[in-house]
Amino acid sequence: MGRSISNLYIGVFILLAFACQNSTETEEKSTESSTGVSLDDFATRLDLALASKKDWYEHWVSKTGRFTGVDFELMFADSLDGFEMPEKNPILENDPLFPYQIKHPGGNGTVDIYSYKVEEQDENGNPYLNPDSEVAWYKADGMKERLLFMGPSGMFEEGMWLNEEEFLVLGYFMEEEGYRPMAWLINVNKQILEQFRMKRVAQDYEKESYLNQKIKKLELS
Repeated sequence: MGRSISNLYIGVFILLAFACQNSTETEEKSTESSTGVSLDDFATRLDLALASKKDWYEHWVSKTGRFTGVDFELMFADSLDGFEMPEKNPILENDPLFPYQIKHPGGNGTVDIYSYKVEEQDENGNPYLNPDSEVAWYKADGMKERLLFMGPSGMFEEGMWLNEEEFLVLGYFMEEEGYRPMAWLINVNKQILEQFRMKRVAQDYEKESYLNQKIKKLELS
């Protein structure tokens, strides 16, 4: 009788261990399939993006020290609502922000990350920055899709198309620990958003320092 009970306990333990292992493997596979990109692949592509956006990279290196793509970790992956509304791009060729429009590599309109932020000029001719930030895609068919929106807890500072499907946004979040560089990867076809954060933070950071540095180059009228 005692041996039967002992064997029963051993059998249950083996079944539980097997179930936990399967659950872990399923969770890992689910994470890979839901995000659409492996962490190693993202780190490699982020390194290429940082090389392209050297000004942003060097700006944050002065605050956090040298970093690479492997210093970013996935926070979450979520689906976009894909909501569109009729609205043509307000940034025309004579607008000082026009050179900062990010054209879709396949010709499907442009992405804008600055016009919502820049509201007006101050008394010295410098741009006044809205506390909120928006990443908007103005498509070639006259429709607008808001890809990202953030309140005063952070800012979108740079953006680029990695290919016709994926758009990368660089910026930061303000946290209790400090100012944390962030990366958002948006797959516009699959309507998936992946949010990555750097494992380090900057204790001190002038919130609008990067945009001020970049936008002051504009000839505002």
